[in-house]
Amino acid sequence: MDLPRRDQSGGEAWSAGVGLEGDQPSRACPDAYLPLLTLWPDETIMTSAEAVKRWTALSCWASICAMNNELPPMAKRVRFVELNAKALRALADGDLAGGSAEAGVALDEHFVCDRARWIFGYRADQVAGDPSAAPWVTRVAVSDPDGFIVGDAGFHGPPDEDGLVEVGYTVVPEYRRQGYARAMLAALLTRAAAEPGVRTVRATVGSDNNASLSTIAGFGFTRVGERGNERDGIALVFEVSADAIQAE
Repeated sequence: MDLPRRDQSGGEAWSAGVGLEGDQPSRACPDAYLPLLTLWPDETIMTSAEAVKRWTALSCWASICAMNNELPPMAKRVRFVELNAKALRALADGDLAGGSAEAGVALDEHFVCDRARWIFGYRADQVAGDPSAAPWVTRVAVSDPDGFIVGDAGFHGPPDEDGLVEVGYTVVPEYRRQGYARAMLAALLTRAAAEPGVRTVRATVGSDNNASLSTIAGFGFTRVGERGNERDGIALVFEVSADAIQAE
């Protein structure tokens, strides 16, 4: 995973690339894929039947991609843009223009929907009461390098006394199921693992939220418990250690 870097606007940007799930394919076929289309060399090659089967399948797949002028989907990447206290308060008040001006990016109606306004109001109060939370809470997620605003993400706050932080993220509806949630989560985990004070990262997911359960799969999380009840809904609690993240 990539280490945190600086955003061009001067604020810290957390960036990471992730796997192939749901991303849209490119329409070109770069030279990097041409070796897949070459024939076997003239000399005799001793190989197993399984290797031959795999090569045959790979050759067929590459040929189909070439005929369709397509490639397998590319990894998504995101960077995060800070929402300062003024931006959080403006968005909580439904002031989209003011929030965009403070953030330095053009936000859309997703950032002043009822859910977003409640969250940004909560975070604004949190930062006002504890300025140390500012570097940790909700930020704007921007796709890199095309610059689309794809959602918001961050932590619930700075590490607690046990070194635990909890992630949270939301994807703008039009960009869902394209790999951006996994990109956000990867960037958050990279950010957490780079902090000496973080020992554990937590994710809490509704038991019926199959999309989010799928998103956290493959990141090393282990289920450690649950919250809620049958009436209000059960949420499953997952954790992964910072050491495990760094070992990836």
